[in-house]
Amino acid sequence: MNADTGSTVTASVNQGRPAKLSARGIAKRYGMVDALLPIDLDVAPGEFLTVLGPSGSGKTTLLQLIAGLIEPSAGALFIDGRDETHTPAHKRGVGVVFQSYALFPHMTVRENVCFPLQMRHIPRAELQRRVAATLEMVGLGALQDRFPGELSGGQQQRVALARCFVYQPALILMDEPLGALDRKLRETMQIEIKRLHRDTGATIIFVTHDQDEALALSDRICLMNHGRIEQLGEPQDIYERPKTLFAADFIGISNVMRGRVGPGGMLETADGALPLPAGAPCPAAGQTAALVIRPEHIELLPPDGTALRGRISESVYAGSEFRLLVTLDSGTTLVARRSPGHAELRIGDEVALGWAADRARLLPA
Repeated sequence: MNADTGSTVTASVNQGRPAKLSARGIAKRYGMVDALLPIDLDVAPGEFLTVLGPSGSGKTTLLQLIAGLIEPSAGALFIDGRDETHTPAHKRGVGVVFQSYALFPHMTVRENVCFPLQMRHIPRAELQRRVAATLEMVGLGALQDRFPGELSGGQQQRVALARCFVYQPALILMDEPLGALDRKLRETMQIEIKRLHRDTGATIIFVTHDQDEALALSDRICLMNHGRIEQLGEPQDIYERPKTLFAADFIGISNVMRGRVGPGGMLETADGALPLPAGAPCPAAGQTAALVIRPEHIELLPPDGTALRGRISESVYAGSEFRLLVTLDSGTTLVARRSPGHAELRIGDEVALGWAADRARLLPA
């Protein structure tokens, strides 16, 4: 449902491309609780769609409906044009990769990867060819005789991926598959999943609460909030052009300046009048609104007569950058990014802040 109007959202694929997955008015209710409000969603063949959102946003419910693990309360679900709304999970041709890996501990790597093909009675020669090719694709050919307990977390995740990719499902669902890995291994596996997606052309729906993961992997992001689609689009579009304050706050770090629209294209805030972005739809004078500015767009200048001034209250070194927290006279704190090559600024230093007006985003408050 749309964040502003409450109407059903149609998240369509690229024009002219048939959908691999189509959800029409799909919804799930438990008693008096709406876990997922009616949504329309199309996913194109070969697309990598990330379903992103906080706990309770509806993302896992949506994945379970697509997988056939739960029955919808309303709506219909189509895969490759076939109505699969009430088809049992094991007959949908959908592969699922879980966070817990769900490997058989008594089976070797090769036996784990063979298992879904054996269940589908694939001829032996074809089975051996597919298993060998898939193990090489995930870099586990030399480890095929080991048991899961003899592998690292990243290697076990590769086995889970291979077991899913080997039978070439119509659709692959990944439910926070990297959640149990440490940060460095997560980043390595993100690259691995991106490569596998590119090499196989598989259609993947990836569920996560990690915004950085979503930005790194996705063709499109479906941002969920309170059981509805908050915004859907390409990662750069959602980051640079959020449509709501929730989207701006959830994807990346945002500085939000709230106030009332005044005359002359200015936003009257507790820290002074700020220029509105040129060409942006402008609320009527007197209405509340918010300017959203990303930290990388804020410039730190020597203190002068500029209206927006503050003091550096904290400095965080993050390797490639410093994150500076600047507290304004009103008590509002803004975050700015600064490369280590700039002149050093210390906690307590007074600075002026500025940004190009077209780098800000005006949103209803």
